[in-house]
Amino acid sequence: MIRIEIIANHSVEDNVLDALAAAGVGKYYTRFPNILGVGSSGPRMGDAIWPEENFVVVIWCEEDEARAIGRAVAGVKERFPDEGIKVFGLPPDPTL
Repeated sequence: MIRIEIIANHSVEDNVLDALAAAGVGKYYTRFPNILGVGSSGPRMGDAIWPEENFVVVIWCEEDEARAIGRAVAGVKERFPDEGIKVFGLPPDPTL
């Protein structure tokens, strides 16, 4: 099992979720709707200076599904290259 984290601007949230659904992946997930932080795309602080916010989707899946998720999100990134869409994959810690 792999933990996939998708972090992106709210402006592409529907696009990301639609891409996952169209690819038939990421059926079960946890979504964190209002995430603040600073990444390579700049600050997302939800305030008057930096008004945008991100969202996070966390999915536990097998490797083949993780690759398909990566491809689906890559398609969204191609359409919206300036929106700060990131995908991270982490294997579980076998010591836990």
